[in-house]
Amino acid sequence: MPDVPRHPHVETALRYHEAVARFATGEELARFFHEDAVHHQLPNALFPEGVVRDLPAILASAERGRDLLSEQRFEVTGVVAAGDRVALEAVWSGTLAVPLGKLPAGRVLRAHIATFLEFRDGRIVSQRNYDCYEPF
Repeated sequence: MPDVPRHPHVETALRYHEAVARFATGEELARFFHEDAVHHQLPNALFPEGVVRDLPAILASAERGRDLLSEQRFEVTGVVAAGDRVALEAVWSGTLAVPLGKLPAGRVLRAHIATFLEFRDGRIVSQRNYDCYEPF
């Protein structure tokens, strides 16, 4: 990964992505988020209409992810921070634990991701993801 800027929210953003990669759920995941958190997942191959989630839905989605994937990882390739905002660029890969549509279990999915995080009181209050999946 390129040099990471020194900024109070960058370390939290990186720890958050590490927690997601190891399938953190419940309180372990919730500690990264402000109670008013909203996650916008912009339209992509898996969610053609996009998705907007509040904190309970974010936590429920993490639970579902544990059932869908056997492993996942983020390779962070860039980070920019200013004020209460962090922009993070990463390559995500995830191995299907179960079939997904016509995709068999064991298939590795890859996406190039831009994540924009806004912080309030040291926690994520807004997350916007632009996930560009490689062809299935």
